[in-house]
Amino acid sequence: MFKVTRQTSIEALVEHVPDAVSYLFRKGVRCIRCGEPIWGTLEEAAREKEFSDEEIDLVVNELNDLLSSRS
Repeated sequence: MFKVTRQTSIEALVEHVPDAVSYLFRKGVRCIRCGEPIWGTLEEAAREKEFSDEEIDLVVNELNDLLSSRS
């Protein structure tokens, strides 16, 4: 079963949680919708936007909630 972590690649995240694109866009994280496809991990993308450890943990938890609501 897929689970979102800090080390989840953006590619895998979008594949398993398509709603993550809109979610990340609202959080101000570069995303596919912005026309800037990004590579790397969720944590790397969040760090580029200066998210704190607590904010990254919240994003991970909320993305896992999105994932579980799709099941």
